[in-house]
Amino acid sequence: MILDPETYEQRPASNVLIPSVPAHRGQVKSELFQSVIELNTDVCESTAEAAAILRDLRRSTIQTANSLGYAIAGAGSHPFDDPSQQLIAAEPHYTKFVDYAGPTAHRQGVSGLHVHVGMPDGETCLRVLESILPWLPLMLALSANSPWFEGKRTGMMSTRAEILGLLPRHGAPPAFETWAQWEELVGRLVRVGVVDNYNAIHWDIRPHPSYGTLEVRMPDQPTSLDVTIRFVELVHSLCRWAIAAEPSESLSRVVYDQNRWAASRFGPRAELIHPTEDRTASVPELYAELVHLTGSDPGFDPTNCEGDAQLDGERLEAVCAHLVERSIA
Repeated sequence: MILDPETYEQRPASNVLIPSVPAHRGQVKSELFQSVIELNTDVCESTAEAAAILRDLRRSTIQTANSLGYAIAGAGSHPFDDPSQQLIAAEPHYTKFVDYAGPTAHRQGVSGLHVHVGMPDGETCLRVLESILPWLPLMLALSANSPWFEGKRTGMMSTRAEILGLLPRHGAPPAFETWAQWEELVGRLVRVGVVDNYNAIHWDIRPHPSYGTLEVRMPDQPTSLDVTIRFVELVHSLCRWAIAAEPSESLSRVVYDQNRWAASRFGPRAELIHPTEDRTASVPELYAELVHLTGSDPGFDPTNCEGDAQLDGERLEAVCAHLVERSIA
């Protein structure tokens, strides 16, 4: 988010900031609102490589923004600005989206972390999707970083997850038995004119065939770069496990929706329905199981999340100042 360094209000300056950032690897891109930018890495061979590129991108973006009289902050939502008052980026696909989605588009003052993992083929991509889908609500609980919205404590640790629910084609994708089924559904949505292409399908996880990846879109945007990298490693290790694992039975989407809501509401204090057993489990318990399953521990403390730090203070300008401070790579 591009902020005024004194008032911490959002500023519609992406068109000024983006061309000024020296991005040696990766790129800085526009987003729906002119007060938000997106940082993208190139294709990376490892989490360490992604971390190095992101660190350089954050530093360059922050230094450039500071030189232009702005501050930068990362979080799942802005604590007090009204997103409906933010200017939309002057790009045709955003204009078309806003014309169609109307007030639900203007409510999308939220940001998330998207992680792409390369897949060998479409069938494997769908198998991995089904295998890791039961663990995505746990990921949301660990990432919850949007407890404020429009100046109010919403009672949700991830308000972002609920705001995304205002959009069409959200949440979990349906279960596909074959890649042909995925192509047929997307093709039908395109043929009838509901979407231009699959990029307009806003599922929490989706195949991205033009990149050859599975795209995980579940986490709230982290403030700390270190937390960002932990999620990259978590997603990557989960996909590595799923590629090698036997195919799993599709998770009930009713169970998924329940766990997604509980993670959004309570964050690390959520009780989630166990992915394979007929019981509930705490976030720390499930995180320990996931570490054992994947053989990789990204280093999360599953008893708290970045949203907890936002709730330590009631003065929202101070909350924003803390976000700016912790966003520095």
